[in-house]
Amino acid sequence: MQKLNLLEEPVQKLFIKYLMPSISATLVTSIYILADTLMIGRGVGPVGIAALNLLLPLFSLFFGTGMLFGVGGGVLLSISKGRRDEQAAKEYFTVALWLAVAFAVFYIAGGHLLFKPVTEFLGRNDTMGNYVDEYGRVLVTGAPVFLFSAFLQAFVRNDRAPKVSMVAVVSGGVTNVVLDYIFIFPMKMGMAGAAIASVIGSLLTVGILLTHLTSPDNTLKVVARPGWKKAWEVVVNGFASFLLEMCNGVVTFLFNRQLLVYVGDLGVVVYGIISNSALIVASISNGISQAVQPILATNYGAGRKSRLKETRHMGEMAVTISGILFTGIGLLLPALVTAAFVKPTAEILAMSVPAVRIYFLSFFAMGFNILYGTYFQSVMKPGYSLFICMMRGMVINGILVFLLPIAFGVTGIWSVMPVTEFVTLIICRFLLAGQNKKLPSST
Repeated sequence: MQKLNLLEEPVQKLFIKYLMPSISATLVTSIYILADTLMIGRGVGPVGIAALNLLLPLFSLFFGTGMLFGVGGGVLLSISKGRRDEQAAKEYFTVALWLAVAFAVFYIAGGHLLFKPVTEFLGRNDTMGNYVDEYGRVLVTGAPVFLFSAFLQAFVRNDRAPKVSMVAVVSGGVTNVVLDYIFIFPMKMGMAGAAIASVIGSLLTVGILLTHLTSPDNTLKVVARPGWKKAWEVVVNGFASFLLEMCNGVVTFLFNRQLLVYVGDLGVVVYGIISNSALIVASISNGISQAVQPILATNYGAGRKSRLKETRHMGEMAVTISGILFTGIGLLLPALVTAAFVKPTAEILAMSVPAVRIYFLSFFAMGFNILYGTYFQSVMKPGYSLFICMMRGMVINGILVFLLPIAFGVTGIWSVMPVTEFVTLIICRFLLAGQNKKLPSST
């Protein structure tokens, strides 16, 4: 298979080649949680969805750590290749790999030792306690698999093999959906069955991704003395990706706590529906961003300023279309969105219909914010990317989730994300205007 030439082939052609594999990879990853939610909602009930929603921050932690080292090292690998420095590229892969191994061991050990206090902190109660135990114990056991799924996806994509990444995650996702149904319905394994299906699906993804390391096109090599100061560079450059993934967990945690205070378990059920919808939209936005990332990083390393701007504009067009589509679905079909996850009662619909309409307004700005975070990461401005993630993932919504409900009740909670995303978008445009003046000259 001929490898893509990221410095010479037309940007539009490269973007199209990366787009579908990247979206497929990120979207199918979200299907692991989405399939669990759909099957649990139908096979276990609303309390099962509430329990799953409380555990989502742990999944975000495991997957986000894989992104931390995978994207952090992958961007630096692509920049090194753009500069024709193959030794540095190998060193970045090596240190990122060992960091991933160390954290995988830590999560599986610490996760089981601290399982009860961690899940109590996340908000478990007597109603959902057994469901949390059933799903959570399996989830923690599979932590290394989830971590390496994200880690290898990033490196294989940056090694110019996006189709391998797509095949891996699609295969794992389909397997997860099929096993979800078998384990929950015919075999009556409940929450544990859903979690086991997710682990097996991710394990298949990792297995397929590992085949790239034995292919003739593979350039991901481990070296004996990688230069450990590069580990800090990997962490700094990848921290925004980690935070972006963790934003999902932080937002879920904050919303769950506030909803339990204002409306009880029903609010958590409705938010479980909304957060899973948001996961799909975020996955597509992430896919668009990951499609431009290797092109941006390689051309930045080679000083190709005009190709950087052209690549970013392609991403902006894609997230605009995505944002209009999903915002429109929320405004026009809120009851249908609800019915996709649970058999809605009148009580659930009364809360979910206005909640979906308000919350889905955030999807128009979300794609731009994710894209710009990836852009700054790819042009060696990880501080800007980190700032964007902090604003939209912790700072703005962390303040608003406590302030808006005081004035507007539960409606204020649903309004937090639209306000957060649009304020962040304004910040992004200011940062972008300043960065355009500092890009390297074209060569």
